[in-house]
Amino acid sequence: MKPHFSLRLRVFNLNCWAWEEPAAPRLTAGPSSSDVRRVKNPSSHLLVPSVPRGIPYLSKHRADRMKRLGDFLNVESFDLALLEEVWSEQDFQYLRQKLLPTYPAAHYFRSGIIGSGLCVFSKHPIQEFTQHVYTLNGYPYMLHAEYNRQKDIYLAHRVAQAWELAHFIHHTSKKADMVLLCGDLNLHPKDLGFRLLKEWTGLHDAYLETQDFKGSEEGCTMVPENCYVNQQELEPFPCGIRIDYVLYKAVSGFCISCKTLKTTTGHDPHSGTPLSDHEALMATLCVRHSPPQHNPSPTHGPVERSPLISVLREACTELDLGVAQARWWATFASYVIGLGLLFLAVLSALVAEGGIREIAILLWTLSVGLVLGVGAVYLFHLQEAKGLCRARAELQHVLGRAREAQNLGPEFKPALFLEHQEGYRTEDQ
Repeated sequence: MKPHFSLRLRVFNLNCWAWEEPAAPRLTAGPSSSDVRRVKNPSSHLLVPSVPRGIPYLSKHRADRMKRLGDFLNVESFDLALLEEVWSEQDFQYLRQKLLPTYPAAHYFRSGIIGSGLCVFSKHPIQEFTQHVYTLNGYPYMLHAEYNRQKDIYLAHRVAQAWELAHFIHHTSKKADMVLLCGDLNLHPKDLGFRLLKEWTGLHDAYLETQDFKGSEEGCTMVPENCYVNQQELEPFPCGIRIDYVLYKAVSGFCISCKTLKTTTGHDPHSGTPLSDHEALMATLCVRHSPPQHNPSPTHGPVERSPLISVLREACTELDLGVAQARWWATFASYVIGLGLLFLAVLSALVAEGGIREIAILLWTLSVGLVLGVGAVYLFHLQEAKGLCRARAELQHVLGRAREAQNLGPEFKPALFLEHQEGYRTEDQ
């Protein structure tokens, strides 16, 4: 950007998935990756994560919702339209043709068996793009992505993903003017993964920072008023949940502020039927040139009171538990494999001796299938343990550097801690 240059950036984000048939609307009293993509235009870096949750062909209203979504995006003419869980590439091609006059630049991110579901439409040229797949992506035998808030079996994976995403942002944003992170993070605002991501990267939450908010109560992006939402999942949350975000920050020599933020409120802005089970986010960001400001004598509290150090310690503890659990399952699976192989040896001996041949062959076949299945479980949890160990080692290293920096005082701060605690967090003005 040129000095004294200002830019208004209008951003739209929506997780497009919706389940099969709409349920009866619930009446309430009173006021609920992964994959990561990066797009670079002349003034920003764009990173959008998502966690897949379903199969496209289960949604019978998908074609109608895609049509209405395309009509809405053409009317509103945003600078960037970011969509998640567009599982059918045919839907992307349909939107691509429909939005071409308004959004000449577009890209669909392909990965895995059914794809990433991520796509971006932009008024501005896309200079480059890349895609990063998370090392850990949950458990393949767990088909549903929601989780129990009191006992989240995915917690260690979410923490590792948040840390991996933070590293991705750090390494890809050094030459950018701003960072924009949008999407369905499957994290509540007070979740450990979300706090780790914000503390390490210094990203600002548009809902908390905006000067003008209009939308659902508490900024929720899954609300009971939406007829596509599973009402039972929202019973603990009368107002809904907030798991979709617009996060941003300026990197160097610029400042960014969120002028307005809007969400849909359980229905299409132009008609009654929702576009998805998630609510859309529409943010207006203002980016302008600003000389970098430094605090010559920063003050920091004791090590135990540092928000960054506190969340790093909490993340390390959670990853410790995740590593222990992954190793337990791998050990258990190895014992089962051993017993299975022993059983196979006994059955082979029986077959060789000619006793109960038919039954032995049947049991042998079943045992081979069991050993192969348990072997796959063993390999998965072995890889899971290694991935969690790697994330834990990185977190422990950063935690040690951060503690050392605060113990030595500001004049001895390591460059790494300086970057993230001071210069890397540009204040919005």
